[in-house]
Amino acid sequence: MAATTTSGGATQQRPPFWRDERILKILGQVVAVLIVVLALRWLFGNLIDNLNRLGIETGFGVLRSPAGFQVRDAFGFDQNQPIFPDLLWLGIRNTAVSAVVGIAIAVILGTLIGIGRLSTNWLVQKMAMIYVEVFRNIPPLVILIFIYAAAFVSGPLPAMNPTSAPIELSVPGTENTGLLLSNDRWGIPSFATTDGTPSLFWIGSLVGLVAAAAVWRWRTKVNIDTGAPHRRVLFSFLTLLAIAIVAFLIAGNPYRISWPTVSDNGRRIDGGFATNSAYISLTVGLGLYTASHVAEIIRGSILAIHRGQTEASNALALNGFQRYRYVILPQAMRIAIPALINQFLNLTKNTSLGTAVAYADVTALTATAIGNGKPAVQMLLVLMVIYLMFSFGWSLILNVVNRRFQFASR
Repeated sequence: MAATTTSGGATQQRPPFWRDERILKILGQVVAVLIVVLALRWLFGNLIDNLNRLGIETGFGVLRSPAGFQVRDAFGFDQNQPIFPDLLWLGIRNTAVSAVVGIAIAVILGTLIGIGRLSTNWLVQKMAMIYVEVFRNIPPLVILIFIYAAAFVSGPLPAMNPTSAPIELSVPGTENTGLLLSNDRWGIPSFATTDGTPSLFWIGSLVGLVAAAAVWRWRTKVNIDTGAPHRRVLFSFLTLLAIAIVAFLIAGNPYRISWPTVSDNGRRIDGGFATNSAYISLTVGLGLYTASHVAEIIRGSILAIHRGQTEASNALALNGFQRYRYVILPQAMRIAIPALINQFLNLTKNTSLGTAVAYADVTALTATAIGNGKPAVQMLLVLMVIYLMFSFGWSLILNVVNRRFQFASR
């Protein structure tokens, strides 16, 4: 047993290394890591042995093989295109489109419902409470299937086939179709390229965006220096709009409005922007479900604000909209952002439930590829990496936003 001398001159006996708490902690961690590494090595070796025994490919070269199947409404995709990057990129794009739109629905609707739960109007408060309690306690998969069955499979909309025409709503005063509705596909107007120069238009729009940001800063400085209304949104928007119009004219009108029409075979929508029942069911269903959680986050964030803020707003004679717009919500959103990050991640991962309504998200396409004979292990590993990248991307963006808007420490 070693001896050590303290500052006071007293001798203190150091315990042997097999009884030293610091050394034992280090040894315990080393042993735990070794056990995990050995377990993973054994599992990996067992997996490779079984794959070789069954004659299944163990490499990732399969990702370069043809997909071998068509994808619904992916008219630019051919079954002979490779899994990577074409098929996976198609699934990633479909997943991202559903997630982004679903998040927008959840944030807007959830904010309104969260405010409604604090309303002094008894009916509004109870309706908001019922919405939250109903949607929050029903599994999202059940919501998706219900919307798909109630609104489309057994809904009132007509089928879209050569013997059944969809509902066509024309733009008032014109013969152009503004909306096509059926139990399988919906179509709305969109933009299509012409013989102009789209790249020149987008360069001009980027310049307009930079100019709008400069105008935003200028109006903010005017407000701080003089106290005059900043009107940042109006001035910035007009700046961007003016420069974009000039760029559009210089580029030779590179875009035109494309109106949706029924195809010659009566089964597809030509022109415009077309979507299908699976996308609508998935996006709306996840938006409605996540809105119930967002509503509670917003409600809690509002309640976390000192009531003196509301009293000060009333003293300034602000009405209800002004109170929330200028005082309550800007502070509440700073509190809510960390919790909202988790909801955005959950909604993005829940897009994998689109398989139940035949939506071609990345999970559904991966499962179809596995069903067509592609190695499951490699395909699922790639799928997990894709979802990790989605999660890391959302976390990175929202953490930057959170740091930008968090309260300054004193």
